[in-house]
Amino acid sequence: MTTVGISMALHRRLIALAAADPVREVCGLLLGTNDMVEAVVEARNVAVDPARTFEIDPHVQIEAIRAARTGAPAVIGCYHSHPGGVAQPSSRDLDMARPGSLWLIIAGNVVTAWGRGEAAFERVCLDVA
Repeated sequence: MTTVGISMALHRRLIALAAADPVREVCGLLLGTNDMVEAVVEARNVAVDPARTFEIDPHVQIEAIRAARTGAPAVIGCYHSHPGGVAQPSSRDLDMARPGSLWLIIAGNVVTAWGRGEAAFERVCLDVA
């Protein structure tokens, strides 16, 4: 199983962001390296039905990619919450994710990590330090 690190502060921040909007999926980008989440970038959920799905504001995505080209941390994936659900990928998540990306899913006080393989998500060990 692959392991990805994240600071306790970022882990707590993700839980707080999800708790602050318990009826809609919160979402954003993960920045860092293949083995470490160094930062998160909050984004507006622009989905038609944000209570059931998410779509990261494309302007936030474009700015993060531009910043990475000039030396900022790379976009390695995204995070989103499952209000009232479980911290596991849904079939919609599988359809949306591109292979090689990291997804963090928040439900309540639980944050899980998933890597998108060629055909499915694979569980990633989240090392919170």
